[in-house]
Parts: sequence; structure tokens; C-alpha cells
Amino acid sequence: MSAYTALSEAGYRAYTRDKTTLFFTFAFPLLFLIVFGLIFQGQEVEESGKPYINYIAPGVLSWGVANAAVFGVGFVLMQWRRDDILRLIRMTPTPLPAVLASRYVLALFIGAVQAVLFVAVALLPFFGLSLSASWPLALPVLVLGITAFLAVGVIVGSYAKTPEAVAAVANCLMIPMAFLSGSFFPLDAMPDWMQNLSRVLPLRYLNDGISAALTGSDGAGGIALACGVLAAFALVFGAVALKTFRWSDKS
Repeated sequence: MSAYTALSEAGYRAYTRDKTTLFFTFAFPLLFLIVFGLIFQGQEVEESGKPYINYIAPGVLSWGVANAAVFGVGFVLMQWRRDDILRLIRMTPTPLPAVLASRYVLALFIGAVQAVLFVAVALLPFFGLSLSASWPLALPVLVLGITAFLAVGVIVGSYAKTPEAVAAVANCLMIPMAFLSGSFFPLDAMPDWMQNLSRVLPLRYLNDGISAALTGSDGAGGIALACGVLAAFALVFGAVALKTFRWSDKS
């Protein structure tokens, strides 16, 4: 417990001192919201008749949270392994679950702050997002989504040996997934084959679950489905992450 607390505090302090990381974590997704808000202001999706903001706001929020989880843990594990910090930690009684749990709690905190800030901006009259009464149900969706994508970040961070490699691999995963999962463009307006392809992507279910909770688009059934699929992804990715985790580049 003391090792977990120390790692959590160190991670929090390092994170809050890095102004560049803070900007890209919190401000970058908001820039996407502003850009898409300007482009699609007052417009509706022809296929569904719903305002674009009902798709764009939950989608960009989901992408921002998932992106932060993947990049956050991926960069840290790569740096700790490269600088032999993980090797030193391994020489202490600190177990691997304590190391990962410290990053997990930080990711949950960052995701919560991201969500509150993002929704507060989306509710401004300029954007016009209207919250459904089911909005508190976004919390379990966020937790499960962060869990799944944090595991993806652990896998990336366990193999990448340089910051450039982490960025390249994570971007190759997250940017195409964002477009194919409906984060930047409504799935209802996409070809059928793209909608079918999106069903094997975890970000699709994070988008759907957040959208259902915030806008009431699919009701409790849609939220439950999203939570179930995200939990399955989290278990699979988590098992792979634990199996492939490396304390050093030599082991």
C-alpha cells in the first residue's frame, strides 16, 4: 500500500508539472469540439434527424479520454523502462499490480476531469448539448472504457522503446479507430461496411455508451450493452497486458 501511494503521488506530481501534456490532454479535445461545433452548428444528421452535437460531443469526449489513457501509461512505462526505473522498482517488494494500479487511479482522475470540463463546454448555448436524465450512467461507461484503453497503453508501452515509437503506434491505433468508430463523424451517415467494421472496435462502444447516457439516444439497454462489451475488451486487453509486460528491454 505504501508503494502504491508513493507511486500515485509521484505520478500525479509529474503529470501536473508537465504543461505540454496538460494542454494536449485537456485543451486538444476541446479544440476538436470547437472546430466541429463551428462546422456543424445548427445542422442535423439527415439519416436520424438528430443534431450533430449529439454525436460529436460524446464521440470527441470518448476519443479524448481513450487517447489520454493510452498515451499516458504508454509513455510512462516506456520512459521508466528506458531509464531503469522499472528495474529498480522490481528490486523492491513492490508488486506489478501496485505499479499498474497507481497509473490506473491517475487515469481515472484525468478522465473524470476531462469529462466534466468537456461536458461543461458542450452545454454552452453556442454548442447546445442537452443532457438526458440518464447522464450519471456515463460514469460506469467511462470507467470501463478507461480500463480497456489503459490496458492497450500498457501493451504499447511494454514494447515501444522510444517516445517516437509510442507516439507512432498509439496514433496508428487511435486515429483510424476514431474515424471508424464515429468519434468525428456520425456512424449513421457512414456506409454499411464501415458500420459493421466498427463493431469490433472498443471505441465504438465507448462512443455509444457515452452518447446513450448523455443524450438518451439508446436508453438503458444501449448503456448496458456498451458496458458489457467494454468489460470484455478490458478483460482481454488486461490479460494480454499482464502477459506481455516487461520490466526492462532485456526481459
